[in-house]
Amino acid sequence: MEVEVKLKLPDSAAHQKVLSLFSPYHAKTHHQRNTFFDGASGELSSRRAVLRLRFYENSENVKCMVCLKAKAVIIDGVSRVEEDEEEFDPKIGYECVSNPRKLMEVKSRVLKRAKEEFGVAEGGFIGLGGFKNVRNVFEWNGVELEVDETMYDFGTCYEIECESTEPEKVKAMIEALLKENDIDYSYSEVSKFATFRAGKLP
Repeated sequence: MEVEVKLKLPDSAAHQKVLSLFSPYHAKTHHQRNTFFDGASGELSSRRAVLRLRFYENSENVKCMVCLKAKAVIIDGVSRVEEDEEEFDPKIGYECVSNPRKLMEVKSRVLKRAKEEFGVAEGGFIGLGGFKNVRNVFEWNGVELEVDETMYDFGTCYEIECESTEPEKVKAMIEALLKENDIDYSYSEVSKFATFRAGKLP
């Protein structure tokens, strides 16, 4: 179970303020490309699950992760989702984006789960599309903050995320700093994937 604090920033100006505020704690920046898949007969979506390929395209040494997410719930800015993830050959990953049926042939523990537990059958997988995300990572007060700029075809969203076993404590800590610096925010109500599927900004 992945547990994350998710706070939505209203616009680019607030996003820039946050980046400036946390700049002394900057650790790294990820340029991510996220592509999603379902079973051809909706085997994953019908059970509130989705398969994701995430490419880290920072350099020529592209990294890829395959992830199965299920039963996401967001309440008061805290997200809880069942997640299973493993590293994936990026060359094969790009081939699967071009031809999702290839996912049925690849040896992978996560893909095996998607096929066996969710019953993805002979129809295989279908691509749902995706979006890009620029993630700035900050090491601050003993936690790892992720500040995202998510670019959809229909607009851009800005968000602060922080994975934690003590989400309420971390959320209060982040909120106090944002209020102290007059940075507007709200609790995220939907996941990035849900926003993508809705086809409009929340």
